[in-house]
Amino acid sequence: MKLIIGNKAYSSWSLRGWLACKQSGLAFEEVVVPLYDAAWDRRREGAEFAPSSGKVPILWDGEAVVWDSLAIVDYLADKTARERFWPTDEAARAMARSMAAEMHSSFTALRRKHPMNIRQVFDARRPDDDVVADLARIMELWAQARARWGGGGAFLFGDFGAADIMYAPVVTRILTYKLPIARFAAGYLDAMIRHPFMQDWIAGAQEEDWVIEQFEQPA
Repeated sequence: MKLIIGNKAYSSWSLRGWLACKQSGLAFEEVVVPLYDAAWDRRREGAEFAPSSGKVPILWDGEAVVWDSLAIVDYLADKTARERFWPTDEAARAMARSMAAEMHSSFTALRRKHPMNIRQVFDARRPDDDVVADLARIMELWAQARARWGGGGAFLFGDFGAADIMYAPVVTRILTYKLPIARFAAGYLDAMIRHPFMQDWIAGAQEEDWVIEQFEQPA
C-alpha cells in the first residue's frame, strides 16, 4: 500500500488517514507532499491524485484507491479486522460510528478558525462563540463515550480506535491554541498525545522544513 499525505505539521485529514494505516498493522509506503508549494497545482493534477481531485490523504492498494479519511478507516477495517477500529459491542459501535461521522461533517468553526499546527503552542485567547459551541458539543460527545464505554481503557471507547483517529486533530488543536475543555477531558488528551502513533507523527512534523505562514499565526 502507498499513502500520500500532506505536511505532518498542518494536514489534519492526513493525520487521520495515517493513523488508520498505522492502526491496521499493515505495511505501507508513506509519501509526504508539501501543501501549497510552488509545484502544488501541477502535482495535484498527476495521475496518482486524479481520483481524489488532488486532495490528501489518498491510499493506493494495488488497483484500489481510497481518498477520504473515514473511507480509509473502513477500507482498512474490511481488509484487516473490524475490531481493530470499531467496538465489538453493537451499541458502542453505533455510537462510535455516529461520532466519527459527526466529526467528518461538523465543527467547521473550530476547523476554520483554529487550523492544525502541531509545532506551535500559542497563548490562550477566548475563542469565538461558534468555536465555543463546537467545543461544547465535542465535550458532550467525549463525556458520553467515556462514561458509557470507556471504562476499559484510556480512550473514547476503551481501546484506541476509529473514533479516536477521527478526533485526533481536535486534540492537537486544543493543545496548540490552549482551548478550554471540560476537566474530565484532560486525561483523554494526555492519553492521545502519548500514544506511540501520535508521538511518531509529532516527531515527523518537527523534522519538516516546510512552513506555511498562514497557519503560523494565532487564531
